[in-house]
Amino acid sequence: MDLGIPESINTIKLNKKDMKLIIPMAGIGKRMRPHTLTVPKPLLPVAGKPMVQHLVEDISATINGKIDEIGFVIGHFGKDVENHLLKVAEKLGAKGKIYYQEEALGTAHAVMCAQELLEGNVIVAFADTLFRGEFKVDTSHEGIIWVQKVEDPKPFGVVKLDKNNIITDFVEKPETFVSDLAIIGIYYFKDGAYLKKEMQYLLDNDVREKGEYQLTNALENMKQKGTKFSVAQVSEWLDCGSKANMLHTNKRLLETKASHRHSSLKLVNSTIIEPCYIAEDTTIVNSVVGPFVSVGAHNNIENSIVSNAIIQDNSRLTNANITESMVGSHVHYNGKQEILNLGDYNQKS
Repeated sequence: MDLGIPESINTIKLNKKDMKLIIPMAGIGKRMRPHTLTVPKPLLPVAGKPMVQHLVEDISATINGKIDEIGFVIGHFGKDVENHLLKVAEKLGAKGKIYYQEEALGTAHAVMCAQELLEGNVIVAFADTLFRGEFKVDTSHEGIIWVQKVEDPKPFGVVKLDKNNIITDFVEKPETFVSDLAIIGIYYFKDGAYLKKEMQYLLDNDVREKGEYQLTNALENMKQKGTKFSVAQVSEWLDCGSKANMLHTNKRLLETKASHRHSSLKLVNSTIIEPCYIAEDTTIVNSVVGPFVSVGAHNNIENSIVSNAIIQDNSRLTNANITESMVGSHVHYNGKQEILNLGDYNQKS
């Protein structure tokens, strides 16, 4: 949806200064349980990759410049998770760093956990936000905040604009309507040290909003002191905050990125309805899979019909008829198969 954003913001003008990327991802993901009981939400797979990997790769691929350092702000997720994140950064030619947020105290607190990266050009992108479209950064702007129109702004931080599309107000989760331009969770700052100073002020003076240290409060203080924040948009905002949203995001990514079938796929008397993503060492027997299904590695699907679903690794589905579903790793599910002898006008469910 066009917001009438000036063309100048949609022109990539990255200079040669270092660009740093901070990814806060320490949240426990209560709305995604039971899947987040064993896997951090940003590492849940969507269209064949952890959502945080999609985010970092998409930002890196669409800005005209190199990201030098990537800081992942996490909980204590274990060394396997940390090593995976460091490898994501390494593949993009960036230096990966791990920071810990010991307690969920808000968005500003999360960003401050990576405070050593808050210097010069900084992008902050929260890990449950994916997008489609070009990610355009004009470093001549003091700050850019990506927004999108939403039907219900109450769950989001929103912004109000003047006639020049400069932000006049930040409002966190408004109870009454003030704007439908939701902040999608991606920000650019020309002066990371200035942002750090304003967030430190919140922490030092215990300035909280709804019990937490909010990034929008720091942005409001910067605005009051003269910082001009522009807005930009992507063509589509893909939220991953709930099961329904995860499945929608999986569908949209499969629609817009090429379907994938690993060469090791064993397909026996079965049909794949594209688009689907099927990882290595998967066997599908007497089944119909698709559309909009992502299947992880080392899975076995037999005598089943699966559509609009995400299946993680090392699972076995037999006699399953599932849709709009998420299946974790190491799951053994055997649906009920029956021999029927029903006469006319019978009803059975």
